[in-house]
Amino acid sequence: MDKYGLIGFPLEHSFSKNYFNEKFQNENIDAQYINFEIPSIENILEVLASNPELKGLNVTIPYKEKVISYLDTVSPEARAIGAVNVIKIEHKGSETILKGFNSDVIGFTKSIEPMLKKHHKKALILGTGGSSKAIDYGLRSLGLETIFVSRYERPGTIQYSGITEDIIREYNVIVNCTPCGMFPNTEDYPNLPYEAMDDKNILYDLIYNPDQTMFMQKGMAQGAVVKNGLEMLLLQAFASWKFWNDND
Repeated sequence: MDKYGLIGFPLEHSFSKNYFNEKFQNENIDAQYINFEIPSIENILEVLASNPELKGLNVTIPYKEKVISYLDTVSPEARAIGAVNVIKIEHKGSETILKGFNSDVIGFTKSIEPMLKKHHKKALILGTGGSSKAIDYGLRSLGLETIFVSRYERPGTIQYSGITEDIIREYNVIVNCTPCGMFPNTEDYPNLPYEAMDDKNILYDLIYNPDQTMFMQKGMAQGAVVKNGLEMLLLQAFASWKFWNDND
């Protein structure tokens, strides 16, 4: 039986495990998807050694950047993004070859592109982790200018306290790449001047649990167009399967 899995920490809310095991059952695929909750990226070697049937891994927080140093090859797109969330595992004799890809950018761009109108030219990206880098790459590939928003003073970012009503009107696409508002902390939301929003704003939240985060609700109350991360997850899971099974 082939094995696939997810590495990250913590992994209480894993969409991938349910999605893939359901897919395997429905399509009569002799495979299993397992969560590998590892406290340190070094543990990936242990996971690989004790699971020789592994054909592929997904990578989530906080290892999308750290995992790159363990890979034999990285796709040009994942290299440009600086984050990997899909690993294809090939066995050639006694050698194990790890190939890194990024399906986040595929899932996100396919999900947000139909929402974009001519007046959507600039975007705020909330957060600076591995997912936000894929979102930045995706938005720029769709022709938008981007700025990262951070809670901390970091080069090339603005802070939440510096976001004015004018910025909200100019950067009218806002993507939340932080866990702020995720279950169980559903009352939390990013600190933004929501009162400046209107129907020209898009609020896209990578979170999918709950269905409607407070970030989305506060935008909707001002007429903004909102979307959660569920479709992106489905699209990136589909892309993961393609990476694992394509003969490159």
